[in-house]
Amino acid sequence: MSTSTLTRTRFPSSLLVAVGLAAGFGVAQGTGVRALGGAVLLACGVGAAALWVRRRGWAVAVGLGLLYLAAFVLAHVLALGVGLNAWLAVALVTLAAAGGTFGVADRGETDAAASSAP
Repeated sequence: MSTSTLTRTRFPSSLLVAVGLAAGFGVAQGTGVRALGGAVLLACGVGAAALWVRRRGWAVAVGLGLLYLAAFVLAHVLALGVGLNAWLAVALVTLAAAGGTFGVADRGETDAAASSAP
C-alpha cells in the first residue's frame, strides 16, 4: 500500500507508532540484530510522519516525531535505568505514544469517518 493510498484512507497513524515501537523491539530481541529492529522502528516512523505532514502539517509532524523518539528513549530508561521488565517498559511507552498520537493526529480522522457513514 503506497503512502498516498494511506493518506486518502482513514488509516490510523497511531497504529504505525504502536507497530514501530513494539514490533521493532520484538524483531530486535527475537533476531538478536538490533539494526533490524531499528529498521522496523524507522520504517514505521517514516510512514507515520508522512501521514502527519499530509494530514496535520509540519508542526504536528515534528511534535509527534519527537514523541515517538522520546518513547523509544524512555523504554530504554525504564528497562535499563529503573529495572522494569523490557517488555513492560515497551508496552507502557507504546500505549502512551500511540494514545497521544491518536488524540493529536487520528481522532479527527475517525470522527469524520463515523459522521459521514450512512
